[in-house]
Amino acid sequence: MLRSSDPDGDHPPTGPLAGLIGGSPAMLEVYATTRRVAASNASVLLLGETGTGKELIAKAIHELSPRGSGPFVRVNCGALSESLLESELFGHVRGAFTGAVANRAGRFEAAHTGTIFLDEINSTTPKLQVKLLRVLQEREFERVGDTETIRVDTRVIAASNRDLLDEVAKEAFREDLYYRLNVVPIVLPPLRARRDDIPLLVSHFLEFYNEQNDRYVVHIHKDAAEAIVRYHWPGNVRELQNVVERCVVMAPGDEITCDLLPPTIRGGRDTSAMPGRGGDLDSLARELVEQGVATAPADDDNLFDRVVSRVERELIAQMLAACGGVQLKAAARLGINRNTLRKKLLEHGLDEGESP
Repeated sequence: MLRSSDPDGDHPPTGPLAGLIGGSPAMLEVYATTRRVAASNASVLLLGETGTGKELIAKAIHELSPRGSGPFVRVNCGALSESLLESELFGHVRGAFTGAVANRAGRFEAAHTGTIFLDEINSTTPKLQVKLLRVLQEREFERVGDTETIRVDTRVIAASNRDLLDEVAKEAFREDLYYRLNVVPIVLPPLRARRDDIPLLVSHFLEFYNEQNDRYVVHIHKDAAEAIVRYHWPGNVRELQNVVERCVVMAPGDEITCDLLPPTIRGGRDTSAMPGRGGDLDSLARELVEQGVATAPADDDNLFDRVVSRVERELIAQMLAACGGVQLKAAARLGINRNTLRKKLLEHGLDEGESP
């Protein structure tokens, strides 16, 4: 596991956060933003695909903040119906509904002086969003079935695996709540955008699951290692974790070999390898060449580089247009950070659109 510190104490650390693994440029940007925002009370919106580690970043923000000694309360907004979620968040009084046999405090009260993490915030209904907006603006609410106003001092961190601007456009998410939550957005890159981190993650999960299962699987065959790095990981770090656990449990000896990997990883066709379905530009280029959609001179040693560049330019231009020129939104959809997107725009001579 990577950790970083500054022995002289003159400068804040710039490497990975304690408990988080990976030193790719995309993740270093996430770490830097996390450290900067932690000291404030600003609301944070974590954006990224399922399995990219949004809860870990939320915990890091809490632990690095002045609220670190207070409670950290997580609520999965997508796991409960509207009525149950309202009661879970704000509490209820006896007799408020069938089964409410006693007064009960909600998660916002439980998170007083600390942090509440609202995962899958996109799953909330318009009615509940109104109540959430009031808590963010006024720091007060009423329990279900009560008229007494309760005030809380709670920092809100929200997360979504969907593009909330799209939800706003579809009138499925309140625009005012979006901007109240989106004070500081942090985009977590998918695992396919940080392949250099995969060996570090595999090593960490091997150590963990060896200890959990009293095993000694410490080697990885070259072919298996290459297949793991090459795969697109639509389930991101969570999928990688599950695969490593499976290999540790099923390995007959001390080595992970290709036959222990799921077929999609060890060489089966991965239908997610297209933009918008978890793929990368290089795989798209190969498919286009195979299908005759894109061509290059037969004697060109840089065939795929040329095709990738052509496809990359077109994809970025289309994505930026689809996102109204908003770089942050386009970068999130492409699975890259905003600085990388800016470099790509300059490389391809594209209009930079809007910076925010």
